[in-house]
Amino acid sequence: MQAAYSYRQDSAVPEFPDDRPIIIFDGHCALCSGWARFVLRHDPEGRYRLLPAQSPLGHALYVHYGLDPEDYQTNILIEEGRAWFKSEGSIRMAEGLGFPWSLAASFRLLPLPARDRLYEWVARNRLRFFGRREICYRGESGYEDRFLA
Repeated sequence: MQAAYSYRQDSAVPEFPDDRPIIIFDGHCALCSGWARFVLRHDPEGRYRLLPAQSPLGHALYVHYGLDPEDYQTNILIEEGRAWFKSEGSIRMAEGLGFPWSLAASFRLLPLPARDRLYEWVARNRLRFFGRREICYRGESGYEDRFLA
């Protein structure tokens, strides 16, 4: 795991507001875009900002964290300068939405390797199971302030 706010020292990562948690998601994946819409509906206080991985900033952050910037196998949660991936990132995202979504924390009862194997299986098959969007998801009208680049 990299140090908190390590991206601030990476000249390839453009500056961005990181005062609130950021969810970086695959904007072409129907499952991932569906998750982004879910977050918008269930986060009335606007805790989370959303960022499509296909954006220049999303791309730079995937590269910064050593992830494949073309084959998005995980969403990234950046919270307080730290990046969270796979099952832990997803659990933390759900926790941030409050009850009842915070009950996702019960998945921590499973060992991390088992949780991440399940996450990876879904990630590998998400386009086959849920489909692909032709146009990158950028949010609906009224939510423009919740999206970065």
